[in-house]
Amino acid sequence: MNKRDKRLRNPIKTGKAIIRAVPLALLAFLAAIILGLVWFNLAYADRIYPGVYVQDINLTGMTYNEAREKLSEALPYTYDGLIQISYGDRTWEARPIDLGFLVDPSTVAQQALSVGREGWFLPNLIEKSQSWFKGKSLSPLVYYDERLALTFLQSIAKEIDQPVKEASLRLENATVIVENGQVGREVDIKGMLSLIEIALSYMQSADFPLVVIETPPDLLEIGTEAELARQILSEPLVLTDPEPESDQGPWTISPEDLAPMLRITRAKNVAGQDLSYQISLNDAMFQVYLESLAPGLAIQPVNPRFIFNDETGVLDLKEPAVIGRSLNIAASIDQIDEQLQNGAHEIALQFERLEPAVTDDSTGEDLGITELVHQETSYFYGSDSARIQNIRTAASQFLGLLIPPGATFSMADALGNISLENGYAEALIIYGDQTIQGVGGGVCQVSTTLFRAAFFAGYPIVERHAHAYRVSYYEQRSNGSRDPNLAGLDATVYVPIVDFKFVNDSENWLLMETYLGSYSLTWKFYSTSDGRSVSWETTGPTDIVPAPEPLYRENPELDKGEKKQVDYAADGATIYVTRTVYQNDQVLFSDSFYTQFQPWQAVFEYGPGTEDIPKPGED
Repeated sequence: MNKRDKRLRNPIKTGKAIIRAVPLALLAFLAAIILGLVWFNLAYADRIYPGVYVQDINLTGMTYNEAREKLSEALPYTYDGLIQISYGDRTWEARPIDLGFLVDPSTVAQQALSVGREGWFLPNLIEKSQSWFKGKSLSPLVYYDERLALTFLQSIAKEIDQPVKEASLRLENATVIVENGQVGREVDIKGMLSLIEIALSYMQSADFPLVVIETPPDLLEIGTEAELARQILSEPLVLTDPEPESDQGPWTISPEDLAPMLRITRAKNVAGQDLSYQISLNDAMFQVYLESLAPGLAIQPVNPRFIFNDETGVLDLKEPAVIGRSLNIAASIDQIDEQLQNGAHEIALQFERLEPAVTDDSTGEDLGITELVHQETSYFYGSDSARIQNIRTAASQFLGLLIPPGATFSMADALGNISLENGYAEALIIYGDQTIQGVGGGVCQVSTTLFRAAFFAGYPIVERHAHAYRVSYYEQRSNGSRDPNLAGLDATVYVPIVDFKFVNDSENWLLMETYLGSYSLTWKFYSTSDGRSVSWETTGPTDIVPAPEPLYRENPELDKGEKKQVDYAADGATIYVTRTVYQNDQVLFSDSFYTQFQPWQAVFEYGPGTEDIPKPGED
């Protein structure tokens, strides 16, 4: 039996030997690994483990200082990089460090040295193994303060940004001032920050065009409108009255005065967008100017005047109607505006034609004037020529005058201005508490006659004022005698303060005619009778108050011994007059008139040195 046979015969013994050898091998292997790790750690005690990279820079085996220097040389972007921004012919440059970007090689070197050295043993061992076999790439550690980049862009924006500015047109006095528009610009700071951040993240130099947002104005330039404004103000504006026979105007408005009356507005298209400026009249201001002209240019329509032909029963034309007109301010403004736009400087005003209510060819049947409905006569014996002249002048204002149905007639309006220029003379008038010389003395004879005509014709009286004292003229009968029953049937008119008014409350027009006799005034009413009749009563003068004693006063303009009576005595009295108006025997209305006359003192004037002047209390 050989030795092999002996081993085979003793397998148990052999297995035990193997079992004893395995632990020893493992221990030897572990010892070798530990020795290797110890040697590895000793070899890289102050050096970066294998496989550590920053970007593509291999830092294996380098010390902290070597790695920092290596990174500083390999990553010079912080100070050597360049970000360039351009706009037109302008350029702005900045280093990354100026934009708040900083690569920190010291920290990155420290991070590289820390790979496999932090934490527990086993994680460190795994990290070292992965780094050796697979490699470990570290990103450069950078600091980025965006505020510096923002400040840099804001400094550029101060140079570039500008507000959008519309072209403007204005007037200074008569000078046209034009300012062209401006395109608005605004640096897109947010977009530029994004571009810079991308370049910095790749640590690359870059050249960017500046991103600018432009906003064009609606109006960049003004040409035609400015020229139109200059043309409008190149000459005075002359306004004319289109009627050849008119003696009104022309009215000249200088460029300096016209300029404030112009308006510069922004015209819009159908979409409501501003297109351009528009030169036009300032309607409100020009309206004020035209309104100042309107009263002097207005012509009131006047009805024709007729005389009723008592023989034929028809109306004969006495005075033709007057066609009225009024200044059409709105149409005038439109006309002036349009003509100014077309280059005109002499422009006619526009008027509205006003037709009278009655035309020249109107007939009595048309107007309801078919008969004499009433006439009244007053007498004024003893009147001087001046008083008679005033009666004639005033009465002529009413000859052929028409009163519409339902209208309130004002005597003061029909009389107009009582002046020497209108044919009146100076005669005695009651003024305050005395009788004096004044223009129009005697007109009250006309108002009294009209009052009585309206009173006895049965028309409503809406305003009537009695005289201050009893006047003998208003109580005269046809034979010159004085009838106290006529006292209280007087009416005074003092234009424009004191008026006499009555109402034509019939359905027909009323035609008035006045006729002057030697010492009489007859007033006729023509219309169509509607069945009116009048009954009246008077108390006559009651509560008589005797006139005061005469007053004598010296007048230096009179000669010695010359005496002159300038006012006449009249007893005071109270009078009530009542009237009932019937229509077809039915009471239509009733009214009454109260008159209180003051006692009136006679006044005598005498020249200086005149003797035998009565003393107060003497007869």
